[in-house]
Amino acid sequence: METPPRPDARRSQPLRRLRIIEISSYVASPLSGMTLAQLGAEVIRIEPMGGAADRTRWPLAESGTSLYWSGLNKGKRAVQVDLSSEEGRRLVGDLVVSGGRRGGIVLSNAGHLRDLTFEALRVRRPDVIHVLLDGHRNGVPAVDYTVQAATGFPLLTGPDGAVEPVNSPVPAWDVAAGLYLAIGLLAAERHRLLTGEGQQVRVALEDVALATAGNLGYLAEAQLGVEPRERSGNDVYGSFGRDFATVDEGRLMVVALTARHWRELLAVTGLTDVVGALAAALGVDFADESERYRQRRVLGDLLAGWFGARTLAEAEAALATTRVLWSTYRSFADLVADDARLLRENPLMAEVEQPGIGRHWAPGSPLLMDGDQSLPLPSPLVGQHTDDVLGAELGLSADDLAVLKKNGVIRTHDDEGSA
Repeated sequence: METPPRPDARRSQPLRRLRIIEISSYVASPLSGMTLAQLGAEVIRIEPMGGAADRTRWPLAESGTSLYWSGLNKGKRAVQVDLSSEEGRRLVGDLVVSGGRRGGIVLSNAGHLRDLTFEALRVRRPDVIHVLLDGHRNGVPAVDYTVQAATGFPLLTGPDGAVEPVNSPVPAWDVAAGLYLAIGLLAAERHRLLTGEGQQVRVALEDVALATAGNLGYLAEAQLGVEPRERSGNDVYGSFGRDFATVDEGRLMVVALTARHWRELLAVTGLTDVVGALAAALGVDFADESERYRQRRVLGDLLAGWFGARTLAEAEAALATTRVLWSTYRSFADLVADDARLLRENPLMAEVEQPGIGRHWAPGSPLLMDGDQSLPLPSPLVGQHTDDVLGAELGLSADDLAVLKKNGVIRTHDDEGSA
């Protein structure tokens, strides 16, 4: 018998009655599960005894609760199982293959777990959907930062003239892989609805980075023998865009992608005639963004003089009268301090009461579905839903659960010794 959708803070639930068993850690696969949960899927997170290794990853609240983990696992249910035991893995397999039409889906970055591989689960349920994150296509482990190193981007990041590689603090390949995993899972579920067939979906972190490098032209540029691209700091490659400092130590990023942007930028800064004379002297047309990029240093120096003679407020007020693309640089502390606009007034955000952290603003899904947007829910404690899930999904009685606890196969967050 199918369990009814749980009443909670979700408003948009296009994935209601879809149940996913998640066995994962760190960024990509948890992000994938949360993305689906925020759209109404019931995501049941399986964790080893004491919780997964990423439960204590920085940044931490004063209590030691991971802000990182809590941010990536909102709205899920949590079951604590001894995955090192055959009985524990069999119990998780029972969860995967149960659930009728809404079940039979597993999302994982732990492809090595015996009894929970695609091959093993397919024997028990032929239409199972098994979505797996790999590091490399051949199964060799990798993380975002090693993939960054292997795919060239850190050698283009950083200030002009830098020698050392500069990794991005944003794990971009993890984020992109997580969204690819979600897309692959939904595509496989769509295929199962149409044909009744299950399948395995695999996404390799390195492949995500390579695909992006290829899609954006970086790989073709290198293959065709074009002059190697150099670091260019905050300059926008192939167009005109860079950061500028104001007299009061403010800083803005300004981008003029189109000819109209460029004309308005020159007009508001009073540099139209000066730049026109420069164009005539050089024999170039700055309506062409390629020419703006080639001459970015001299053009940037002219504009830097204008910004450097004004306060941040004056520069912001002037740019606000144009269609030029711009934004002031702000720290995360600045963003939080400005919560009246960015947090309280943005429907993406809502206050969440998270155990170990307290009440704070957190994002729901950035997807608007027919004008509706899901609200964020707290992340689960270790084993918070063990009894509820195993009782409802597998029909285990209180006595059955007690025996499993006594044998060390499962645990709830209330049990003595639970982390």
